Amino acid sequence: MTNTDPIEDVSIAGEVIRLGQFLKFSGLLDSGGNAKEAIIDGYVSVNGEEERRRGRQLHNGDLVTFEGRTVRVRP
Repeated sequence: MTNTDPIEDVSIAGEVIRLGQFLKFSGLLDSGGNAKEAIIDGYVSVNGEEERRRGRQLHNGDLVTFEGRTVRVRP
C-alpha cells in the first residue's frame, strides 16, 4: 500500500467480525470459498501483516488489504 491508496471505511453491525466474513461483507471477495482460499494462500493482510486465519477477529480500526485494496473496520 502506498500513501496515495485510498482506504475505505466499512461499518459492521457489532463490535467484532471474523476475517472471512468481513472479506465478503466489504466486497473484497464475493464468496466464502474465495475468501478461504485467499486467506490460506497468504493474499490477505491485517494491519500490514499477512494473516492466514479465517476466524481472526477484527475490531474497530483494523485495516484489511487484498489485491491492493484496503478497507478499515468501523462499528
